[in-house]
Amino acid sequence: MNGTAAEHCDLLIVGAGPAGMAAAVAAAPSGASIMVIDDNPAPGGQIWRDGPNAALPPAARKWRESMARHANIRVRSGTRIVAAPSGQELLLEDAERGWRVRWKKLILCTGARELLLPFPGWTLPGVTGAGGLQALVKAGLPVEGERIVIAGSGPLLLAAAATARAAGAKVLRIAEQASLASVVGFGASLLRWPGKAAQAVTLADARYRTSSRIVSVQGAAQVESVRLRQGGSEVDMACDRVACGFGLTPNTQLGQMLGCALTPAGSGAQALAVDARQATSIPGVYAAGECTGFGGSERALAQGTIAGHTAVGNERAAKAHEGERARWNAFAARLHHSFALAPDIRQMARPDTLVCRCEDVPLSALANCSGWTDAKLHRRCGMGACQGRVCGDAAQFLFGWTPPVPRPPLSPVRIATLAGLAGPAGLANHEEARQ
Repeated sequence: MNGTAAEHCDLLIVGAGPAGMAAAVAAAPSGASIMVIDDNPAPGGQIWRDGPNAALPPAARKWRESMARHANIRVRSGTRIVAAPSGQELLLEDAERGWRVRWKKLILCTGARELLLPFPGWTLPGVTGAGGLQALVKAGLPVEGERIVIAGSGPLLLAAAATARAAGAKVLRIAEQASLASVVGFGASLLRWPGKAAQAVTLADARYRTSSRIVSVQGAAQVESVRLRQGGSEVDMACDRVACGFGLTPNTQLGQMLGCALTPAGSGAQALAVDARQATSIPGVYAAGECTGFGGSERALAQGTIAGHTAVGNERAAKAHEGERARWNAFAARLHHSFALAPDIRQMARPDTLVCRCEDVPLSALANCSGWTDAKLHRRCGMGACQGRVCGDAAQFLFGWTPPVPRPPLSPVRIATLAGLAGPAGLANHEEARQ
């Protein structure tokens, strides 16, 4: 790819989840050339992830078909973002090549990732995130007959349990850290959102317990049992797999690299700040979906639609969807309030519990660090394969540390991708470029 010219588009959309698909479909009638890039094999994002064991909901098929009907929408699946060499250019890589794309307008729909928090035994094989369990099952992981315990907070626990049960697993317990009063209050509030109320009924499970959280996981070489705290007592349960989810953290790395401002998003996390038009603090750059804060697929669709219309100058059409967005923003606020993590969640880890599992850094080694940079330089926290994506979120929740602005490359990259971009527009002279 040496010397290859950059691709061009009027509108570049990063992320093909609900927000990205809605943005592309909204912008398409303008005739603008639109490119949608995503690192998954097919559009849908995490919530509508495809795979051998996935049953795509009608909404996912509908949005895929809507995108396919527009000849001016190009979808680049299996594509990662490596860096932002200049203000209106991104460096991309897929399985075959690396290349640059230049854009006039950009919509960030980069979604969110699970917040994984450390506790004794969380590094044992068989421990995953709740959403991670869903993704693995959809991708074909055999769990039939396995005994699974799911713990953490939020409706994702019930969704993960339903996915596991449908694949033949035995879900022994769903441990929700929120109180019974909070969960009942949330359930009552769903009358404002009938579709969500109906969904909650279908996900109801007799093994669901409130005011319950994980204490530790035991096992020699893999998960053998889990200890849960239910109210004032503790109980041990033999099991084969444990899935824990403590909420979501917005994926803001690309936005931060471009200079976009952030705003608090709960549990110590930060999200991309947007205005009423879904515009970020950088001219020509918009954001929609869970990178602006978690609120579900309906909120993401509304935000994506507004961002798509606004990016192509159709302010009138964008305004028509503001009521829908407000409705789902209210749902998101209620969700955050009802399932806010209790203070004692910060006490799950013991001094010898690993916080950075890539570099084997225990909690005790971080106790006297002044911040993320100190922990990285003197304890190697965040220096491993995940580059702080897991331990960085945990440290932000546990200590309130704010991670620095990401530096390129944003993901592991082939040397050829970097070497082929020599010149002013490339990374060869980028002082921050490093392998």
